[in-house]
Amino acid sequence: METSARPLNEQVAIVTGASRGIGRATALALAEAGAKVVVNYANSATAAEAVVEEIAGLGSEAIALQADVSQSDQVDALMETVMGKWGRVDVLVNNAGITRDTLLLRMKLEDWQAVINLNLTGVFLCTKAVSKIMLKQRSGRIINVSSVVGEMGNAGQANYSAAKAGVLGFTKAMAKELASRSITVNAVAPGFILTDMTHEVKTDELLKFIPLGRLGQSEEVAGLIRFLAADPAAAYITGQVINVDGGMVMA
Repeated sequence: METSARPLNEQVAIVTGASRGIGRATALALAEAGAKVVVNYANSATAAEAVVEEIAGLGSEAIALQADVSQSDQVDALMETVMGKWGRVDVLVNNAGITRDTLLLRMKLEDWQAVINLNLTGVFLCTKAVSKIMLKQRSGRIINVSSVVGEMGNAGQANYSAAKAGVLGFTKAMAKELASRSITVNAVAPGFILTDMTHEVKTDELLKFIPLGRLGQSEEVAGLIRFLAADPAAAYITGQVINVDGGMVMA
C-alpha cells in the first residue's frame, strides 16, 4: 500500500476495549492507516488475538495487552509495556465501556460504580498516562468514545448516561489543557450501533427516532475515529463532540 494511503506509518495507537464492536473496527481502521496498534482487552484474550491476526493480514503490527483500564496500576503497566516495545504513543482511543442498565430505584450502588469506574474513570486514567508521553513528543491525538445518551439521557441508563456525559466535559477540559503542545482531544458520540451491547434493543421502536431509518455499523464510527486520528485535515479540530447517530440528535 502506498505511504500516502497510510498516514499513521511508524505511529503507535492504543485502542481500549478493542476485542469487539467499535473497538475492533477502530483497531482495524487505524491499522489500515499504517499504525502499530495496541489491542487492549479486559477478558476476551481469544478475541483480541484474533484482531491482532487480522491486523497482521493488513500488513501492520499489533499486540494484544490485557488491562482493566479502571485500575491505575494496570493502566501504568500497559503504558510501560507499550513504551518498552515501541517507545511512543501517537493515538489514544478511549473506547472501553460496559452497561449495567436498570431503572434508578432498582439500581444497586455497585451497578452505578462499575459503569462510572470503567466508562469515565478509565478515560481519565488512560488520558493522564498517555498525556505524559504526548506532552514530551509535542504531538498526539486523543479520541474519546462517548454516546448520544450522554447528551440526551435515557431511561434505565442513569449510570451510563452520567458516565458518557462526563466524558464530554472531560474531553473539552483536556482539549484546552493539551492544545499548547499540539495534542488534539475530541469525542465521538455514537447513536444506536449494531454491536453486542445493542443486540437486545427493540429495533422497531428505535427506528422512528432515527431519520436515516437504520442502526449504524461499527465501521461507520471507526471511520470517523480514523479521520480524527490520522487525517492532516483534523489537525485543527479539538474539543469537539461529533455524533454518528443517523440524525437522532440534532442540536
